[in-house]
Amino acid sequence: MTPPQLAPSTPFAPAAPGAPPRPSPVRLAAVWVLTRALQVLLVSEVFGRVGDGINGEVHRIYRTWYEQLLTGAFPLDDVMWQYPPGAALVILSPALLPGLSYFQAFVALTLLVDALATVALVRAGRPQGRLSGAWVWVAGLPLLLHVPLVRYDVQVTALAVLSLLALRRAPLLSGALAAVGALVKVWPALALLGAPRGRTTRAAWGSAVASAAVLLGVLALAFSHTFDFLRQQGNRGVQIESLGGTLLALARLTGLPTRGAYRVEYRYGAMEFMGPYVSTVAHASLLLTVLAFGWLLLWRVKARRWTPATACDAALCAVLLFVVTSRVISPQYMIWLIGLSAVCMTLRETVLRPVVRLLLVAAFVSTLAYPLAYGQVTSGTVYGCLLMLVRNGLLLWAAVLACRRLWASTVTR
Repeated sequence: MTPPQLAPSTPFAPAAPGAPPRPSPVRLAAVWVLTRALQVLLVSEVFGRVGDGINGEVHRIYRTWYEQLLTGAFPLDDVMWQYPPGAALVILSPALLPGLSYFQAFVALTLLVDALATVALVRAGRPQGRLSGAWVWVAGLPLLLHVPLVRYDVQVTALAVLSLLALRRAPLLSGALAAVGALVKVWPALALLGAPRGRTTRAAWGSAVASAAVLLGVLALAFSHTFDFLRQQGNRGVQIESLGGTLLALARLTGLPTRGAYRVEYRYGAMEFMGPYVSTVAHASLLLTVLAFGWLLLWRVKARRWTPATACDAALCAVLLFVVTSRVISPQYMIWLIGLSAVCMTLRETVLRPVVRLLLVAAFVSTLAYPLAYGQVTSGTVYGCLLMLVRNGLLLWAAVLACRRLWASTVTR
């Protein structure tokens, strides 16, 4: 009797003739385990404390919010609470692991989401014989040391990654995931910017609007002070790690306009500049963000050619533009860019490979600045200014290059 043939869709079936070989993820899994174990050791401070206050974000701030949210109210008049109401879902998630402390449960859930994103990237790349995207994620996050484990940006980035991976085949699911991500930290809405025109765009954006409305309604009914975060967000200044902050740091270093005129204070959860022209720089950043949004709308109108990678490339380009024009470029912003870079690299058609390489180098330099030399960045020493100049220069270079390559691949005849 002839043994039955394996269906081509099963994971153990041989590749079809002419199809690229499916790479084995065994080595990738080993690197994931090794690097994440190292990150956990850093979080546990087995090797001593690397940087000051990294774990405190979860120990103090998130835990305080958690206890407040359990009362059925969002933080009121808390300058640290600057996030959309969906962030409550992540802050409350450690309650799913009652046998652990809040800190332990938060780190464990972050690792779980990290693993889920890795598996999704492997599955997305294997049909083309590519694990490049998964490698960017697995090897890119440890460039930031243990910062990804003690911020909730891994969870947010995973929602954007899963949304992009589902866009072409399941636009309704993609829109729902993007909506949840947007209600947690706004920027995942940009994952839908490059959706192919026609049915996919209508389905994805329709699903996103409906999902956001439903979730926002549920949160508004379940908690009070749902929109208090808007007041805190509008009052933010210029963080020392932003592009505008780099200009102010160089001005302070060179003694312009007057030596000692600038000072750095801890405000709204970040180290911000105080002094002359700071408000001007902040307003210029907002203007640049508006101009960036205008360019993205122009690209959307002008674009005529869509490849399987266009939506991913557009998402990375859009988020990169909003990062470089932001008044705040926190270290965890690099998690967003690494995640979107990983999605782009799952596809052979991506035009942003040079951009991805620049972003990985920028992530490494970002770690040199925070947490390894953050005291020098805050003090505005020559070394601290040089680190910020290099990191932000790389981000600016990557943003310009991404815009040029996206435009050339979709608009230019």
